[in-house]
Amino acid sequence: METDFTKGGVGKNILMQAVPLTIAQLIQLLYNIVDRIYIGHLPGTDGLALTGIGLVFPLVALVTAFTNLFGMGGAPLCSIARGAGEEEKAEKILGNTATLLFCSSFGIMALCYLLKRPILFAFGASEATYVYADQYLSIYLAGTLFAMLGTGLNFFINAQGFPKIGMATTIVGAALNILLDPLFIFVFHMGVRGAALATVLSQGVSALWVLIFLTGKRAVLPLKRSRLKLDGSLCLRITGLGMSGFIMSATNCLTQIVCNVTLKIYGGDLYIGVMTILNSVREVLSLPVMGVTNGAQPVLGYNYGARAYGRVRRGIGFTTLIGGAYSLAAWLTVMALPGVFILLFSSHGEMLAEGERAMRLYFSGFLFMVLQFAGQSTFIALGKSRFAIFFSLFRKVIIVTPLTLLLPRLAGLGVDGVWLAEPVSNAVGGLACFLTMLLSVWRQLKREEARYAQRPGG
Repeated sequence: METDFTKGGVGKNILMQAVPLTIAQLIQLLYNIVDRIYIGHLPGTDGLALTGIGLVFPLVALVTAFTNLFGMGGAPLCSIARGAGEEEKAEKILGNTATLLFCSSFGIMALCYLLKRPILFAFGASEATYVYADQYLSIYLAGTLFAMLGTGLNFFINAQGFPKIGMATTIVGAALNILLDPLFIFVFHMGVRGAALATVLSQGVSALWVLIFLTGKRAVLPLKRSRLKLDGSLCLRITGLGMSGFIMSATNCLTQIVCNVTLKIYGGDLYIGVMTILNSVREVLSLPVMGVTNGAQPVLGYNYGARAYGRVRRGIGFTTLIGGAYSLAAWLTVMALPGVFILLFSSHGEMLAEGERAMRLYFSGFLFMVLQFAGQSTFIALGKSRFAIFFSLFRKVIIVTPLTLLLPRLAGLGVDGVWLAEPVSNAVGGLACFLTMLLSVWRQLKREEARYAQRPGG
């Protein structure tokens, strides 16, 4: 019963999903992180190449947003359907998600190519940094299909109870990227273009790996041609539940645009480069929390579909406890050793000096992120899309974006106001999301558990 999450310890089931998923997500992140590390140390660029890559972040976040819209929307629905014994419905969800990912990738790629120059300047580019951003983006966009299929369909491998296969998906691609990056960048002297080409080729290999598995004999729910035809009602449910993940990534896109434009006004290109480093470190350090909460989703969803409500509550508690312990350790490390993280991406003296101070401010509220992730993943896992969507919007759009615009103008904070907007949003948004989950979902689960236990055979 490899994929029956109603058996065995809830914590063990979550860790069995979370550990390989976290490793897989970390390796997936290395696609872009390794690029930034190499590009940050390109000789003769004075950090401008790294700033150029930072300008591309919002468009990468846009691709991620649409990937999450369909992948993170379809996978929990698939888990719930499997838990309820509706195998045919689960197969249709998988097939519809694949079609949505495929079609949307071409629309995104075409739109970004057509509007590339005005978009990058609107995102805060200068003539000096546009050169590097254009070189990277022109090649990166060609791999949009690979990025969306590889990541979006990999959620379904994990949802079927094959986290090690899901981990292997990203290991194969990221290992290839790590090997190709220095070859293309330094040996073939392709610079920023080489980093983008290495990423596209690696994503292509990952996407091929996912498709081979999902169309093979080992898949519990294989990807079938007969299930690719879009079903309107299923598409609405997939996009409705995935809207939370979409908004989280799309609002990251919005926030990054606002940050880059504000930093250009109050600081200049150097500070956009610093923000690129801060974002990179945040992505890496938040991955274990995301891995645990995302790994819990198929376990929570399956048990919810099977009406094992007590196991769902234990899973939520376990996820929050593990994520909180890690977040505390990560926060202490960043506060004590900010320079170590900066040096990974740049040895430029001015960037190092400004980066250390910025990092302590930016990460001062990191502890509260676990509350946002735990509450958000619970809403998604149990199909509570309205709550998930609201709190995605609440933290990024209602709190952090306005603060990024307002704080630099208050009390002469300048660029410090940009760094401080993040911890404030972490605290307010995280507490609001988690407390709402406790007052709504948690109480509902307790009532359902008591009611179901009183039934004959319950």
